[in-house]
Amino acid sequence: MAGSQLKDKIPPHNDEAEQATLGALLLDEDAVATAIQYLRPEDFYSNANRRVFHAILNLYNKGLKADIITVTEELRQSGELDQAGGPAYVASLTNVVPSSANIDYYAKIVQDGSLRRNLLKVSGEINVKSYDESMESRLILEEAQQRIFDLTEGRQTLTFKSAKEIIPKTIETIERLYHSKEAFTGVPCGLNDLDALTSGFQKSELAIIGARPSVGKTALALTMAANIAINDKIPTAFFTLEMSDMALMQRLISSEARIESNKIRTGLLKPSDFHSLMEAAGRIYDAPLYIVDMPNMKLLDLRAQARRLKAQQHIEIIFIDYLTLISSENYQIPRHEQIAEISRSLKSLARELDIPVVALSQVRRDAEGKRPTLSDIRESGSIEQDADLVMFLHRERESDKKTSEAEQSKVIQTELIIAKQRNGPVGTVDIAFLPRYTKFENFSRSG
Repeated sequence: MAGSQLKDKIPPHNDEAEQATLGALLLDEDAVATAIQYLRPEDFYSNANRRVFHAILNLYNKGLKADIITVTEELRQSGELDQAGGPAYVASLTNVVPSSANIDYYAKIVQDGSLRRNLLKVSGEINVKSYDESMESRLILEEAQQRIFDLTEGRQTLTFKSAKEIIPKTIETIERLYHSKEAFTGVPCGLNDLDALTSGFQKSELAIIGARPSVGKTALALTMAANIAINDKIPTAFFTLEMSDMALMQRLISSEARIESNKIRTGLLKPSDFHSLMEAAGRIYDAPLYIVDMPNMKLLDLRAQARRLKAQQHIEIIFIDYLTLISSENYQIPRHEQIAEISRSLKSLARELDIPVVALSQVRRDAEGKRPTLSDIRESGSIEQDADLVMFLHRERESDKKTSEAEQSKVIQTELIIAKQRNGPVGTVDIAFLPRYTKFENFSRSG
């Protein structure tokens, strides 16, 4: 009984597997490339083994062969030889195994022990927080999901594939596209010139739509979401951090029914407007469109909700209005570092869910009056780096200042600038803004 209790208090590990792994690395320099697919120094439970493995990695990075002599000298130079067990311990490691033939097997055992220890650590922290009544249970649950996901993501084994493995799948994809005769490989947004340039929003990619305030970022995103969900019946999620879900729906009904948004907002409707309004509401009602309304949304909340929508509603694209309103969990770090963390996380989310994520972003104030460029993205240069597609809305500010009814009824030509496209061309397309309905359309159709 006492032995069982003691076992429960010792973190999971396997000394023999750790020593066998290190012994195989000292016997065969080629085994290092295999081991680093599975292991990092912190995966070793023994402090001595951790230091020996770190020394082996240092030598590998320098292009030097790791053996008893070189590893001992590396540890001596770093002042860690005594903590690593001394020369005798390093030499004894080669006696544990006859060869490096089973390096994969040994490394996986070490990795499994490390994963179990990390799971115990996470579960212990969640256990403590569960007793803290000042924390919301929902946030504790979402943090648990995030921590478990981080462990899973961090355990993706590095691997490679030969051209022989990749070619058949690639040809199969090309043949499927050929036979389907689909015009786009991604999710088309309904703006023809943009879709022709991008072939639709692509899976696993992060797209950014930038503009100065009141140019129409939300209107553009909502137009795209409506085209995708209402016209194409593709499940779409729209995260609104700036507007309420009711305000967003009023705007969407206005654009779909082609009733002036001001009339809907004030209730100054004619009896004839109600037919168009109810028809539009019916189309929206039947659309697979999911709106998430949460001001001051934390990054953790957003990721958890996105996973839930993907699992339960099978969404194929996410819109976020807008990126810089997302709250980071790390309040202590500077704002530009928080934005960098959010940007990286959205890119990671797109890859995890294998769907496009389209986020809106402000551009710098000094971009006022000129065509925006990548350097004008507000808060952090990491957004530019992480994004696969960056678009800017631009039009002359004089157009925005005209508020008469005659001017509001006009179609305003607006430039949509594709400033970055990782896997396609850049350029500019013209789209039409209809201020009366706060929506965008194809310019050729509206002219």
